[in-house]
Amino acid sequence: MIREIEVECPSCSPKEEVGHQVLKEGQGALVRCLECGQVHPAKIKIPKASVLKVIVSKMDISRTYKIKLDSEIVLQVDDEMVVDDEEAEMIFPIMITALDARGKWVKVAKAEDIKTIWGRYIDEVTVKFSAQSGTEQTEVIEKCVPGDYKFVVGAEEIVGNTRLFINKIKVRDGEFRSRKGDIVLAKYVKRIFARKKGNGSYQRGIQRGPW
Repeated sequence: MIREIEVECPSCSPKEEVGHQVLKEGQGALVRCLECGQVHPAKIKIPKASVLKVIVSKMDISRTYKIKLDSEIVLQVDDEMVVDDEEAEMIFPIMITALDARGKWVKVAKAEDIKTIWGRYIDEVTVKFSAQSGTEQTEVIEKCVPGDYKFVVGAEEIVGNTRLFINKIKVRDGEFRSRKGDIVLAKYVKRIFARKKGNGSYQRGIQRGPW
């Protein structure tokens, strides 16, 4: 596998870093400029690896993993990342919900400063609906869907045996989507507000006859 880095090229870009292929690692490293093809020596910085603890939650269950990242990588709350725990032999995507950097909760930090990453699974998420059937009666219903599942304001949604029409969606940043046609991916949903249609029951594949 050929590694690519960005360094200055003495031929075509002596003051700005551009892409290069690494031809030889270590002392006396050689690289080839992807802009002009010039082969020249270069000082290649070997990134340090940081071992970070990742606590991942799904509903009321949390599990702890360990990952290795380039110490210079910048992480941010609400970013998506892949957890690759070699010891546990687990690879899965999460959304970062909090960062503990040197004893402080922060929104952004370099990996070398982070002690713990908090996140939640986004390959499959459980979405809560506040389903209203009358003027006062509201029922909380849950639906498990893929993280990229689309919910649409104004559209019908089948949850279990219940038919719902989505009125508005609260997203995880605290804002609401209430305009008809607004789309929110399940992984960003905090709660969906909806109303039941008719008697609220839905039976797939059954048609009522004239009797």
